[in-house]
Amino acid sequence: MPEVIFNGPAGRLEGRYHPAKKKTAPIAIILHPHSQFGGTMNNPIVYQLYYMFAERGFAVLRFNFRGVGRSQGIYHGQDELSDAASALDWVQTINPESRACWVAGVSFGAWIGMQLLMRRPEVEGFISVAPPAGRFDFSFLAPCPSSGLFVHGDEDRVATPKDVQNLIDKLKTQKGIVIDQDVIPGANHFFENKTDELVESVGRYVDKRLAAIGETMV
Repeated sequence: MPEVIFNGPAGRLEGRYHPAKKKTAPIAIILHPHSQFGGTMNNPIVYQLYYMFAERGFAVLRFNFRGVGRSQGIYHGQDELSDAASALDWVQTINPESRACWVAGVSFGAWIGMQLLMRRPEVEGFISVAPPAGRFDFSFLAPCPSSGLFVHGDEDRVATPKDVQNLIDKLKTQKGIVIDQDVIPGANHFFENKTDELVESVGRYVDKRLAAIGETMV
């Protein structure tokens, strides 16, 4: 789990990177929750998703948005999308033979991740954990360009089940993509005491997608 520093639009960004054994292995970047509410790359969900992807042979990066930890800059709210784009650029530069890319985001990171998905056609899979559909505008997903998984808790008062369901229902009307959904019983926005169930759900989904394309796990 080597520490890495790479250039972002507002200065240096701090991350942790797990290289893949295969040169053609897929890439995954993990985006953390809201910077102003304690979100960092060491968030327990971010941390466990990072290792979930690493165990499946991905080249994985998690990093701190601007103004968090040793990352330079200050919180902006929208420019964190540029941080995520820089992170993807950096991973792609050191994995030029990678055949695929995934983005996973938690809460605010899910909002940023879905925006990145719209701008980067090479992203073929996404994981959106507790997307705050009632608090941030997701109307840019028109249409959603890639298939992916939404996972959220039925006791979430930040990303309420109704708001997330409304978002998913809109996306499911689009042709050519498959939106999966998993609702974790008893889980709140932070998945307190439910993180294992969350990571297991995401792991099953990733395994299914890898099997569908014949990708062997490492």
